Amino acid sequence: MKIITVLALIAIAVYTFGFAVTLWREKQKMGAVAVFFLTLSIIVLPFFSVLKY
Repeated sequence: MKIITVLALIAIAVYTFGFAVTLWREKQKMGAVAVFFLTLSIIVLPFFSVLKY
């Protein structure tokens, strides 16, 4: 079950990071930075709540 959760989180993070890159290319730097930090939180926070190793 943890493998499925990790795969889902990785897929969401990759999609969100792609959106940040798109915003950066459209010269919306502040939005891109905000979405990038959202991507970091998607990657880091589950290790404190869902994936307790």
